[in-house]
Amino acid sequence: MPNFAIDKLRDIAVVAHSKAGKTSLVEAVLFDAGAVDRLGSVQEGTATTDYEPEAVDRQMTVTSTLAFCTWKDTRLNIIDTPGFINLLEDSRGGMRAADGALLVGSSIGGVKGEAERLWQYTEEFALPRLVFINKMDRDSADFYAAAEAFEKTFQLEAVPLHLPIGTGEGFSGVVDLLGMKAYTFAGGKPSECGVPGDMEERVQAYRKKLVEKVAELDDALLEKYLEGAELTAEELLTGVRKGSLERRFIPVTCGSALKNVGIQTLLDAVLLCLPSPQDMAGLRPLAGTDPRDGSEVVRDISPDEHFSAFVFKTIADPFAGKLSLFRVCSGTLTGETNVVNTVTGAKERLGQAFYLLGKKQVSAQNLGPGEIAAVAKLKETNTGDTLADAAHPVIYKKVDFAEPLITYAIEAKSKGEEEKVSTALHKVLDEDPTIHFSRDEEANEMLLSGMGQFHLELTLEKLKRKFGVDVLMKAPQVPYRETISASAKAQGKYKKQSGGRGQYGDCWIEIEPLPRGTGYEFVDKIVGGAIPRQYIPAVDKGIQEAMRQGLYAGFPMVDVRVTLYDGSFHAVDSSEMAFKIAGSLGIKKAVAQARPVVLEPVMKVEITTPEEYLGTIIGDLNSRRGKVQGMEQLPGGTNQKVGALVPMAEMLTYANQLHSITSGRGLYNMEFSHYEELPHHLVQKLLEEKKKVEAEEVK
Repeated sequence: MPNFAIDKLRDIAVVAHSKAGKTSLVEAVLFDAGAVDRLGSVQEGTATTDYEPEAVDRQMTVTSTLAFCTWKDTRLNIIDTPGFINLLEDSRGGMRAADGALLVGSSIGGVKGEAERLWQYTEEFALPRLVFINKMDRDSADFYAAAEAFEKTFQLEAVPLHLPIGTGEGFSGVVDLLGMKAYTFAGGKPSECGVPGDMEERVQAYRKKLVEKVAELDDALLEKYLEGAELTAEELLTGVRKGSLERRFIPVTCGSALKNVGIQTLLDAVLLCLPSPQDMAGLRPLAGTDPRDGSEVVRDISPDEHFSAFVFKTIADPFAGKLSLFRVCSGTLTGETNVVNTVTGAKERLGQAFYLLGKKQVSAQNLGPGEIAAVAKLKETNTGDTLADAAHPVIYKKVDFAEPLITYAIEAKSKGEEEKVSTALHKVLDEDPTIHFSRDEEANEMLLSGMGQFHLELTLEKLKRKFGVDVLMKAPQVPYRETISASAKAQGKYKKQSGGRGQYGDCWIEIEPLPRGTGYEFVDKIVGGAIPRQYIPAVDKGIQEAMRQGLYAGFPMVDVRVTLYDGSFHAVDSSEMAFKIAGSLGIKKAVAQARPVVLEPVMKVEITTPEEYLGTIIGDLNSRRGKVQGMEQLPGGTNQKVGALVPMAEMLTYANQLHSITSGRGLYNMEFSHYEELPHHLVQKLLEEKKKVEAEEVK
């Protein structure tokens, strides 16, 4: 049998904007629940879940990590997620394995943009939510303003379960509106006390709001309430749980993670307001597809079902190998189980599974539905894959991670280590699906793409620490192109005599511009044997090679029709090489007369922004030579979507700028649209920069 009954499990993603105190809260929860014997500190680098060097150095969560504890006979599986804007896709992946979200807000800063994004993810996965207003011990802390900000931002009523006793240095405890009891916390332990006299009126008002909200959820309770009868304690508890699980309101509690005040009342609220895997089965059935025929498969959340599990995160470890973090969806994992990866078809042997308490591994056996654990050295299993009984396969839907927003060129710090860089990066790709690695053959560059500059810098730090690979990062080359804006004719003649057999090739060509995106076209109009047939492909080859290298600013030439219409040859000295060179000479002369221009790639950009930033966004786009194509009010009335065409060169660092303009609340995506002529003054600047680079290379 599994270690825990399904109704005695809570799988919780703890989410928040950066610096809200989320990891400090997780640490206080683990300490009060007895999972750790000392209260760790983010500032001192001793927090259980922020154990990676990159997290310790920055005093912030940089990747989703796991922990667990037991509170009142219920097992809490905790996923501590990043809150920095560049890393929220990692949080999204962690939330895929959760049944509920504990959203940590700050009492002194309102709702940040990252929190809005995280709220969207809770909607995506239909996760019930509980809000904890942290930092009540800070000066100017305001619980009521913070709760109101959540209500206003998310257009859902906030219903406090607890009210703070005092604020700032005077914050000492909470009033429980369900039990109508007050608690102070000396040394982290709650002691019951009377409701402070100056709070009586406010407590009664918020108690009434809570009761009314519960009554509204049930016709019978509403009738009872309207008749003036009191709702029983059991009816209140049942109503709060129902409203939370159905996401009808936002239950809110409060405390101070650093002072360890209000943590145990929070834990009680977690058990009350957030679902077990069994609850979630009723709210969100466990459905997947059969890989054999594509039909829908619905699994019971039962330890007696056929085994299936979902891998929601991979950790690249240079010593232990690959660690796969998974959630058991159905059935029971016992001992060494042979399963199949239903996505790839590969057979995998699940060795010793273990729970993770930060970096500490605790042996795990008999894992039932809802359990979250890890296993090492799965050979062909990556993030998003499903593991299942081979005779009863199922595939659960993967998370569709966002496409990278920013790309940088990278190069090994030490010459000759390019292959080592590539090998290490592919291991990191297993760990982070939002990192993309590619090669630009044209520019001969390795390209690394991610969700922002910080994200890429963090990845390179991990490369160095885990795999000993030191990498430099620089802005990538913009893939400019050249073309012509007029027609021209020219002769390409190559004649060389150096004793013995010489070289002779002679061709006349005409070039003319083609519509954007047409490419290259070669037309053979040789008649009368002016050039023998066997040499004509050589002329074409010479022209194409010269065009690839660039004939004006050093960029590949496109959208040109070249017509070969005349020439001459020598019976002895002509050769394919001579005509290839003649073709390249001819195209160079012709382009010089055909008013060459530089083309730049233009991107189709869509930006989602709160309405108050709309003017600044449009002004910024105009400064980037962007052309706004339209604006659209999004459902809900608070956000606008702006469509624009913007040159790629102006968008290389846009992720950072948008974050700055919108305080992290703006989103964007972009894709290639077309090529457009680069303004003349920018062409001159480009040519000057190119000359400087070439001069440096000569030195």
